[in-house]
This record gives sequence, C-alpha cells and structure tokens, in this order.
Amino acid sequence: MNKNGFGSILLIEDNRADIDLLKQSLNLLKLDINLFVITNGFQVMDLLRNNGIYKGLEKPDLIILDINLPGKSGFEILEEIRNDNSFADIPVVILTSSQHEEDIILSNKLKADAFFSKPSDFFEFNSLIKSIVDSWLKNKIKP
Repeated sequence: MNKNGFGSILLIEDNRADIDLLKQSLNLLKLDINLFVITNGFQVMDLLRNNGIYKGLEKPDLIILDINLPGKSGFEILEEIRNDNSFADIPVVILTSSQHEEDIILSNKLKADAFFSKPSDFFEFNSLIKSIVDSWLKNKIKP
C-alpha cells in the first residue's frame, strides 16, 4: 500500500486505448487508486525493484498484466515476478485479448492469480475492473 493509504495498481499494457479504458473504469469507481503504467516488459522489474527513475516508488498492491507486450512477453514478466520472493505477495491478474486455452494453462502454471479475456463491451469491461478491484484491493483502499 502506498504512503497515503490508498491501493495502487501497476498496469503493464502497451495498447493506449486499453490503458485509457482502464483509467475510465477506475474513475467510474470513484476510488482514489494510484495507477502506474508500464508499456513494455523491460521496465517492470526496474519499477518493482525501485531502480533508476522508479527510485522511491512503493510496491504495488496489484499488478494487471497483458501477455502481448513489446520486448518481453507477459509470461516472461510473470515468471520473473514469481521467481523473486520480494514480490511473491503481489497478486498478478492477467488481462489480455487472448482466449487461447494454452495461454490460460501457462498463466496458471506460472501462478497468475487470475486470467481474464478483455471484454469488447464497455459496460462488461467496467464490470470486470470493478470485480478485480473488489477482489484484490478491497481491503487496501479508502473510498
């Protein structure tokens, strides 16, 4: 949890439209959640380890991860996160356009906390984001 007592989310997503959509969904929830966005796989571990430009940032309360990223895939990032005991307590939710069964199986094998395919409908997307926040940040945020 960040210094202000609000929950924080690290979103690892390269699609600007999906980033904006998630921001809109969080705004509709009217919760003060700090959102950090990383658009490629190479910056994630620097942020989590407070290296370089990310020095001083608190560890996020939740990671929302796309699997289709430039540089490193979401699966590579998930594996790195899960292999570092410093981050074992951070829930990682996969949110991707993929609906392939092999992606779901690999996400489970790599110990993702959940796997969701991105809904194409705005209202379904908002509902999913609300469900994710309720499930993984409910005790970490102040309304």
